[in-house]
Amino acid sequence: MVDIATRVHNHNWKIDPIVRSLIDTDFYKLLMCQSIFRNRPDTNVTFSLINRSTKVRLAELIDEGELREQLDHVRSLSLRRGESTWLRGNTFYGKRQMFRPDFMEWFEALRLPAYHLEKRDGQFELTFEGKWPEVMLWEIPALAVLMELRSRAVLKDMRKFELQVLYARGMTRLWEKIERLRGIEGLKIADFGTRRRHGFLWQDWCVQAMREGLGSAFTGTSNCLIAMRRDIEAIGTNAHELPMVYAALAQSDEELAQAPYQVLADWHDEHDGNLRMILPDTYGTAGFLERAPAWLASWTGIRIDSGDPAEGAEVAIRWWQAHGEDPRKKLIIFSDGLDVETIEALHARFHGRVKVSFGWGTNLTNDFRGLVPGDALAPFSLVCKAVSANGRPTVKLSDNPNKAMGPEAEIARYKRVFGVGDQQASEVLV
Repeated sequence: MVDIATRVHNHNWKIDPIVRSLIDTDFYKLLMCQSIFRNRPDTNVTFSLINRSTKVRLAELIDEGELREQLDHVRSLSLRRGESTWLRGNTFYGKRQMFRPDFMEWFEALRLPAYHLEKRDGQFELTFEGKWPEVMLWEIPALAVLMELRSRAVLKDMRKFELQVLYARGMTRLWEKIERLRGIEGLKIADFGTRRRHGFLWQDWCVQAMREGLGSAFTGTSNCLIAMRRDIEAIGTNAHELPMVYAALAQSDEELAQAPYQVLADWHDEHDGNLRMILPDTYGTAGFLERAPAWLASWTGIRIDSGDPAEGAEVAIRWWQAHGEDPRKKLIIFSDGLDVETIEALHARFHGRVKVSFGWGTNLTNDFRGLVPGDALAPFSLVCKAVSANGRPTVKLSDNPNKAMGPEAEIARYKRVFGVGDQQASEVLV
């Protein structure tokens, strides 16, 4: 077991870089990357860092030179032989050779493209531009670097025993959560915490604790590097990025209305089983399901990632019933703002009515609330999103308007096209 406090205290980033590998990323990014490599390889996109928690002034906490060193290190990484062998030969979701030879040859030769970094009003403006399959792979490393540099900035003046006590308290907190989760009969839960983790070593410790504490109820991790090293399942399907870019490329309102379904038609051609999960909330869950083609009702399940999770699940159940599908055979994955209390409540309400699973993120891998003065390690909402495609702005509406992004005029247009009326705003939980 790694002594995290000692590693933090004696830290030298050249020995202990924040991002250790090109597969220190979420599994869904690689699945989506292969789909984009096949279907939209020449699309030009821009990704941008967005700090929703503006009170956390990252450019005043983090040294720009150190940030550039870490980002430059990420650009130096390439796929190692053992990593390539794992991706080429491992079984994922019951399927061997998930990643096609042409994609793997491209990935093995990849170096991530250049970045653009500026400071403005206490924040970093970090952008990435280029071909979609290359640029998209910056998202998770960029977030991991910023999140861990913030952690290091807060901890840099703490002495060894202070750090030992801090991590002991963090470990105790997580273990108490695990002990509560043990009491949930039929629980299925995975680690989705890469993008906002406290640090790599901490995420790895959390995964090991979940595996030991929950046994078969712990289904795996979204982090490919940890999955490979710990010999556990890599978990993930697809994300909002796909419909956002497909929609931005639409040349008319009619094409725009069909863009989210074209994404899933392309996905349907590549994947089956538990990889056929619908993420319906990019432009409003209710409207998405109301207009969805009948063939989507046969898919395995739905992931709920914004809005009221219970209401979203009820909408999905009614939709399946209306299409003659048995909800008890369908899977719902909850993945937004989870902690033990919400997991307990959602499982109690829906277990037996549907198959229930949870993707647990920030409150698994970054819950140090109240453990340092000024609550300076409290998690915050940092994202890295596609903001344009072929020069056209992207838009996300979400089931929570506080998560919406895009130019106001385009947001209004998308609401009209997708029939999104009044929405209930809620706090963005991390």
